[in-house]
Amino acid sequence: MVSLVGDERFDYLFTDQSMQIIQSPTVFSYSIDAVLLADFASLPLKRGKIIDLCTGNGVIPLLMSKFTRVPMIGVEIQERLYDMAWRSIRHNNKEEQIKMIHGDLNDMPRYFGNDKFDLVTVNPPYFKTEHRNQLNKNDHLTIARHEMLVNLEEVIQTSSQLAKSGGKVAMVHRPGRLVDLISLMRTYKLEPKRIRFVYPREGKEANILLIEAIRDGKADLKLLPPLYVFNDDGSYTKELHQLVY
Repeated sequence: MVSLVGDERFDYLFTDQSMQIIQSPTVFSYSIDAVLLADFASLPLKRGKIIDLCTGNGVIPLLMSKFTRVPMIGVEIQERLYDMAWRSIRHNNKEEQIKMIHGDLNDMPRYFGNDKFDLVTVNPPYFKTEHRNQLNKNDHLTIARHEMLVNLEEVIQTSSQLAKSGGKVAMVHRPGRLVDLISLMRTYKLEPKRIRFVYPREGKEANILLIEAIRDGKADLKLLPPLYVFNDDGSYTKELHQLVY
């Protein structure tokens, strides 16, 4: 029996009401970004292996486990989130498929050596932090959202090192970092192949970016149709409704 700690609660996953995840309002609650990334990534279905960096409470591996049988590993640097993720995995009887590592993603290339992955997924901190001493380094939410413990270049370099040649790296980020993403990916031998912009609703600017690259791939970028989250009345669009229910 998996127990809860403090203000933790069990929430049903958007895409699978048969699974629950441990969340806490003071530590971490997943957002639609994670749901979109799990749906966007090109999953190996029966063969291969996946690693999810910055896994938080393990939501992305849990979401992807609905669609693939391959083994997955989640990597999380914050001990509290790592513990929440591992308990959620056990609660859903997924421990045979999903493993967890408590550690710094920058250490993973040395940890795995030549053991490469078919897919690397990552929902990294979005916001640059120019003055780290102005933020509370013990704040779980700040670490998850700001580049305090890892920056975008480190995320992309590590992702490239972990992906096998021909393997894929899928990431969710903010549209304002698109130029940085493409530039850094090409620097580290990741060729962007698919991009999709996500909009709150029609007529608004995109606020989410989904991007997938191939290690050692050839230039051939596809811009996918836009994805709108809400209708004018505040309800989910048909595509989003099909995705989250």
